[in-house]
Amino acid sequence: MSYDVIVIGGGPSGLMACIAAASHGAKVLLIDKGDKLGRKLGISGGGRCNVTNAKEIDELIQHIPGNGRFLYSAFAHFSNKDIIAFFEGLGIPLKEEDRGRMFPVSDKAKTVVDALVAKVRSLGVDIRVNQPVHRVLFRDERVAGVELHDGRHIESRGVIVATGGKSVPHTGSTGDGYAWAEAAGHTITELYPTEVPLTSREPFIRSKELQGLSLRGITLSVWNHKGKKLIEHEGDMIFTHFGLSGPAVLRCSQFVVKALKQQGGGTVRLTLDLFPEQSVEEIYQSTLRLAKDDPKKQIKNVLKAAVSERLVPLLLNKAELAGDITYDNIPKAPWMELAKLLKAFPIEVNGTLSIEEAFVTGGGVHLKEIDPKTMMSKQKEGLFFCGEILDIHGYTGGYNITAAFTTGYTAGMSAASAAIPSASSKP
Repeated sequence: MSYDVIVIGGGPSGLMACIAAASHGAKVLLIDKGDKLGRKLGISGGGRCNVTNAKEIDELIQHIPGNGRFLYSAFAHFSNKDIIAFFEGLGIPLKEEDRGRMFPVSDKAKTVVDALVAKVRSLGVDIRVNQPVHRVLFRDERVAGVELHDGRHIESRGVIVATGGKSVPHTGSTGDGYAWAEAAGHTITELYPTEVPLTSREPFIRSKELQGLSLRGITLSVWNHKGKKLIEHEGDMIFTHFGLSGPAVLRCSQFVVKALKQQGGGTVRLTLDLFPEQSVEEIYQSTLRLAKDDPKKQIKNVLKAAVSERLVPLLLNKAELAGDITYDNIPKAPWMELAKLLKAFPIEVNGTLSIEEAFVTGGGVHLKEIDPKTMMSKQKEGLFFCGEILDIHGYTGGYNITAAFTTGYTAGMSAASAAIPSASSKP
């Protein structure tokens, strides 16, 4: 049996590619090596599935620091606003939360996965699970179909590779598509973990004295070895038994990875700002005022009103302040040092968790070899790529899934149009 389009991979980009291709008149086959479609989608957004972000396109692209500008053409076909309309058209009302994140009102990722799979089925897409692909077939420099691991060949005029990256491999993202891309003549840029927790050998990390401590509304900055600030992100974070995690940490992680590579290892300095809205002088005065308002109370107890109790001993030690002194005995220079620590507490990090433990894979199929208007390979006619296999990555907050949906839609529409020149219509 032959098909107009074969989609390899049943994640968000693959499912959307199927929907777009079938909606544009193509006879579509979806192949997945696992036993369940949408597995990574089902655990996204903490199990609630952050389907997109409502920000305007220019701002949205700024939140995709890994080659987000490549997506302008794809957004012209299928934007975040189209994603919202698409899901609401499937009967899934969405709600906007902080920072533009869009979630299903049900707060269940299963709602999204079930709706996508139902839409794929309703469009007549053939679905084959538990059937790993061995390789993509070519004839005269164009796609001819795929070969399954059992040796069977399935013919097609178009193949869309939507196999994801190497992060969260238990969902099926084990990097299979990179070898097929290289076999087709594509370059794979270096793969690395992004949106990933950071590791540290700091004594207060190794002692686990801060393990489990969450901080809200902080700002985290990354510095290179020359003392230049690379990036800063505001948000929440948490201390772990191995280092740091949480939204602000994840957003900083790719800059840590790049800095470590550039300097050849070692450690990278982060600074934690516990009071982003105040200057050092304002912190100095406000904390001093707390002590003055209760002059007989020991400063270790006074500071509990300003910062987490678990941070107090560490801060006092670094500022060389005795915790049992009271307001009348506060030395000015160490108290100023305390204020500086509250504004820029230093944390040396030495790396990240593995790419398999990252939320997103950095690197992938080189974008200079992909047509941004169609997602088709410039190396082989009829070969398309979409989703995380491409060298595109964004922050958490609905940006990566938006990139997956828009590239998936563009690839599916373009593959159908290439196979059936008269194909048209939008789901």
